Amino acid sequence: MPQDIYDKISTMAKRRGFIYPSFEIYGGIAGFYDYGPLGAQLKLNIENLWRRFFVLKDNCVEISTPTITLFEVLKASGHVEEFTDLTVDCPKCKKSFKVEDIIGSTPVEEALKEKKIKCLGCGTILTNPHPVNLMFGTTIGIGDGRAAFLRPETAQGIFTNFHLLYRYNRERLPFGVVQIGKGYRNEISPRQGTLRQREFSMAEAEVFIDPKIKTHPKFPSIVNEPIKLFDNETEHNVTVGEAVSRHIINSQALAYYVHLTSSFLLTAGVDPKKFRFRKHASDELAHYATECWDAELYSERFGWIECVGIADRSAYDLNAHLQASGVDMYAVRKYDEPKVVKRRKITPKMDVLGPLFKQEAGKIKAILETMEAPAKGSLTVTVDKKTVKIPDNAYDVTEVEEKTPGEKFIPNVIEPSFGIDRVLYFLIEHNYKEVSKKDEEYTILSFPACIAPITAGVFPLTDDEKLVSVAEQINSDLRDAYIHTYFDTTGTIGRRYARMDEVGTPFCITIDHDTLSDHQVTIRDRDTTEQQRVPMKAIVGILKEKIACSAPVH
Repeated sequence: MPQDIYDKISTMAKRRGFIYPSFEIYGGIAGFYDYGPLGAQLKLNIENLWRRFFVLKDNCVEISTPTITLFEVLKASGHVEEFTDLTVDCPKCKKSFKVEDIIGSTPVEEALKEKKIKCLGCGTILTNPHPVNLMFGTTIGIGDGRAAFLRPETAQGIFTNFHLLYRYNRERLPFGVVQIGKGYRNEISPRQGTLRQREFSMAEAEVFIDPKIKTHPKFPSIVNEPIKLFDNETEHNVTVGEAVSRHIINSQALAYYVHLTSSFLLTAGVDPKKFRFRKHASDELAHYATECWDAELYSERFGWIECVGIADRSAYDLNAHLQASGVDMYAVRKYDEPKVVKRRKITPKMDVLGPLFKQEAGKIKAILETMEAPAKGSLTVTVDKKTVKIPDNAYDVTEVEEKTPGEKFIPNVIEPSFGIDRVLYFLIEHNYKEVSKKDEEYTILSFPACIAPITAGVFPLTDDEKLVSVAEQINSDLRDAYIHTYFDTTGTIGRRYARMDEVGTPFCITIDHDTLSDHQVTIRDRDTTEQQRVPMKAIVGILKEKIACSAPVH
C-alpha cells in the first residue's frame, strides 16, 4: 500500500530528528511525542515568531505560571463540570472511544437508535455513552494534600493574576497578557499523531477590553486587509472591515485578532490555499465563549483541523473567580473628574456568617464587601456556582458617600489560543515537496528562513585542511551572530545540498579553492537553487538580511 503524505512525513521526521514517539523502547504510549534536535529548534522558532506578533507587535506582556492548578481554580472556571468528552466503553476488547470519533455529526440519540455506535476495534455495538472529564488529577502535598489538576489551558493562570496585572499596566485597557507552555488533556483514544496529544504546547493571549467601547485602537490599520471566513454555510472572501460591518464577526477586537492570527500563520509558512477561519456553531461553543472562530488548516489525510481558536470569552472567567475567591477582579471606567456617590455599604457579621456557612464564610464575607446592598429584596451571593441567600441578621447596611474616580466593571476577554504542536505539523506538511533531479527523487521542506531549524549549511568543497579551516571560522562567526548552522564535510556537495533541502535549510555556503585567493564564498538558495558569489566578510550581514526579509511582520 503506497504511503500518503502523513506516513512520509512521519518516517522523515523520525529519521531526520524532528519528532520521535515517546518511550518507544518500552513500547510507547499513544498521545505522547518527543521533539528531536531539529524538531525542538523548529518549535522554539515558531514560538519566538509568535512572540514577535503578540509581544512585540501587539505589545502584550508575557508571564509564566505553574502547570499544576488548584482544584478550586478549575472548579470556578467550569472545567471540573464542563471539560468532558462523551465516551463509550467496549466490554469485549476493553477499549474506550469518543462518541464523536465514531458517529461524526450524527445526533447521539439517532446513532443509538440505529445502532451506529460500534467499537472501532472489534465492531461490537456499544451503548451507554457517558461523559468523562479529561483533566489529569493530582494531589499537592503528602497526606491531607490539596486536590489539583495538570492544567488543561494556560489561561487560568492569567485570569487569577488579573488584579495584579491590571495594576502593572497602570489600570489601562485594553491590554494583553500571553503565556506559552504545556497543557494536558487525558484524551480517550488519541489518534492523528501530533495533532492530538495528551501533553501539548499552547500559546495563548488573554486581551482585556472594556465591553462598552466598541472600537479597537488598531482596527483602522487592518480594515482593508482581506480575510477568508466560513460560517458553516457560506464562504466569505471579504475585508476585515466588511466582516465587522456585515456582522460576520461581531466586534472589532475579535476581528483584529483573527487578522493578527492570519498574519502570523502566513508568515510562518502555511499554505494560504489550505487555510480558512470557521465560525463555531452555537451548539459547539465552549462553556465560556459567546463567539469563536477557528483557524483551520487542511491536511491531505485528516481534512480541516482546528489549530487556533479566537474566542470572545466575555466576562465569564473574571466574574467566576471574583465570585469564588472574593478577590476584586474589577476595572474602573474613569470619570473626567472624580465624583461623590452614595452607596449602601455592606458590613458582614462573621459571628453570624461563621456558624451558618462554616468554611465558605470567608469567601462570602469577601464577596459581600465588594457588593452594594440592594434597595429592596433579599441579598444573595454566588459561591462555587451555588446561589446562597444571606439572612438579614448576618450583615449591617450603612449609607455612605464616597469620592470615586470612576465606574467599576468586569472586563471582557478576547482569547487567541494556539496549538503549537498542530501548527508545527502543518508547517511540515504544507512545505513538504517531492521533486526529481536527474532521475532521482528528492524531498524538500520549503520553510521560511525565520522558522527553519537550520539557517545555513556550511560546507568546505573538499576535506582539504585549508578549506576546512576557513569553513570552521565562517561557521563560528555565524554562530556567534546567533545564526543556526550545520557544518558538514562528508559526501559530494550535491548530496550535502540534498540533505539540507530535506530538513528545510534555506541557504548553503560553500567554501572552495578560489576562496583562499579571492576571499569569496558561494551562497546557494534552496528554493531557486541559484548561487551567488559574495565576500566572505559579508556573510553574516547578508544572511541576517535574508532572514529578516523572509518574515515580514504585516
